[in-house]
Amino acid sequence: MNILIVDDHAIILTGLKQIVQHSTHAKQIDTAANAHEAQGLLKAHPYNLVLLDISLPDKNGLQLLKQIRQDFPKLPVLMLSMYPEDQYAVRAIKAGAAGYLTKEYAPEELQKAIDKVLAGGKYISAAVAEQLATVVTSPENLAPHDSLSDREYEVLRLIASGKSVSDIAHDLNKSVKTISTYRSRILKKMNMNHNAELTHYVIKEGLLDK
Repeated sequence: MNILIVDDHAIILTGLKQIVQHSTHAKQIDTAANAHEAQGLLKAHPYNLVLLDISLPDKNGLQLLKQIRQDFPKLPVLMLSMYPEDQYAVRAIKAGAAGYLTKEYAPEELQKAIDKVLAGGKYISAAVAEQLATVVTSPENLAPHDSLSDREYEVLRLIASGKSVSDIAHDLNKSVKTISTYRSRILKKMNMNHNAELTHYVIKEGLLDK
């Protein structure tokens, strides 16, 4: 069994590797600190499981997840993130993740999630299952931000955190014009007129990091 762990925090990466070593019979555990390194390893080695963080320095984890699903459709990906489930879990599952686990969970829960995913199952909490049920059965009850694409959602959170369009463009390695276009789409989809409304909404819905 070969496992790849993708996380840009060295201490967390080391801790995760130790947990995985103790909880699996992995022959090889590789680590990558960014999406570029991960993609290189994925091309060079066959893996049975990928543990993937959402926040990476060169690419959003959801983007990398979609790329992995496209290139290696049978390779299970378990998302591990500092973001609460209500911020990203449903998006991750819809994008093809085999499970979503916050880093606040105990090592025993990570072991349980790994076992379930390696056995071909999905690991989701009761809260996430309820959110997914709402998406499928009651789309009219979805929150305004659920209509946004993953990139638009990311830009929404950055706007609400107080960053300017130019700051966001720099962080995401996009042009100011591109970010401005995203901002316009977000305002239109959410039926709002300016950043203050977006910020108020994001704070009210608890979409910023705790």
